[in-house]
Amino acid sequence: MSAEGPGAEGRGDAFDRLLATVVARRGGDPAASYVARLTAKGRAKIAQKLGEEAVETVIAAVADDRAALVGEATDLIFHLAVLLADAGLSFDDLRAELARREGVSGLDEKAGRRQT
Repeated sequence: MSAEGPGAEGRGDAFDRLLATVVARRGGDPAASYVARLTAKGRAKIAQKLGEEAVETVIAAVADDRAALVGEATDLIFHLAVLLADAGLSFDDLRAELARREGVSGLDEKAGRRQT
């Protein structure tokens, strides 16, 4: 699936608009765009930043800080969008996988991954 999805002109949901913005900024000037700067550093750096945001999200959750959790989870989703765009994926790919897993117990789904 293409990472281009619905445009940022009001179509799609907030996740689609976010991804469309990320895709549009990937090729921009790294001096003027965080997305372009992060993209220019490569997928390993994007993944590292996603990991850092995941840790910050966990810390906020363990601290039971709802406001921080919302902020950090938002940063996590943003960096996930940057990684998805870099991989040529979209939130539609995640939606399809979630739909595939719907109704399957987590234990059964995890066991099935080991066999493939």
